[in-house]
Amino acid sequence: MMIWKPNPLALIGIAMISVPIIAHAKIYVSAEQVQKILFPNKTLTKNPIIITDDLQDKMRSASSIRHPFQGDRIWKASDGSWLVIDEVVGKHEMITYAVAINPNGSVAGIEVLEYVESYGYEVAEAQWRKQFVGKTANDPIKLNQDIQNIGGATLSCKHLTDGVKRITVLYDLALKNISSSAAQAQISKAK
Repeated sequence: MMIWKPNPLALIGIAMISVPIIAHAKIYVSAEQVQKILFPNKTLTKNPIIITDDLQDKMRSASSIRHPFQGDRIWKASDGSWLVIDEVVGKHEMITYAVAINPNGSVAGIEVLEYVESYGYEVAEAQWRKQFVGKTANDPIKLNQDIQNIGGATLSCKHLTDGVKRITVLYDLALKNISSSAAQAQISKAK
């Protein structure tokens, strides 16, 4: 009679295979921190806006993002700069990001606030994000056109690129014509 003795390394391998792979949310910066990063010497005032169906449709056709834009995380600086926090789907999970817009409508910078996916986190790296600086709604802001892709992060790159395009269109169609008091009056009427 032969007695089977399991190989300890084989047992460890079997145990590792059976452990589920869990994606951990990576929070890079908070909404308060992103304000200080993108607008270090400016005071921002929360300035939510109502997103009409017409505006939502125009933003959707310009960016191809189906996920509706929420107009509740928007801040304005006294010089006409804007900070918009938005979300897009990466591959399966949401990417929360912020876009800073100069008074002339050009992108001042973008930051990734939260990234949950197991892959594609390279979109949070400064080298990739700086491609957006200076872009406006008049630029293509398209992956593999004026924005470079990152191998292994294609969906995150595409969706984040489309998200930045959507925010530049939001600025062009709505934000550049809004004063703080007009936005507040619009919100008060809606309540």
